[in-house]
Amino acid sequence: MPVIKHMQFIQAPVDVCFDLARNVDIHIQTSAKTKEKAIEGVTTGLLEKDDSVTWEATHFGINQKLTAKVIEMEKPTLFIDTMVKGAFHSFVHTHEFIQKDNGTLMIDTFDYRSPFGLVGRIADKLFLEKYMTDFISSRAKALKEIAEKNE
Repeated sequence: MPVIKHMQFIQAPVDVCFDLARNVDIHIQTSAKTKEKAIEGVTTGLLEKDDSVTWEATHFGINQKLTAKVIEMEKPTLFIDTMVKGAFHSFVHTHEFIQKDNGTLMIDTFDYRSPFGLVGRIADKLFLEKYMTDFISSRAKALKEIAEKNE
């Protein structure tokens, strides 16, 4: 199972970063390249513990749906979402926020398992792990830009 860990320092308070990361509207804005939209569950505003959202997006030229549920939340330092239904075999995405003197360290840990056994593991090595790393990094940089602009 690949585990992607990305750290992003943001010059904004921890509560601002936390709320931006769990905001459905901001998620849509920061993932425009994949045309993500929320189509079921919580489709706007802030996600809370036990909330679910179904995303529709285009990845690798294929329209896909994925449902994730927030399974843990400790405001404003942590929330964890997990895939309920979608293209992966499974995933757990941990979002951590650590207050620093001059901002917040945001840490994304994406622990996933690809479908299709050996074929999925080969896909990870060939392209999927890099694709997911780039996706998570791109979203984090966009969140940083929004948070710092609003500060």
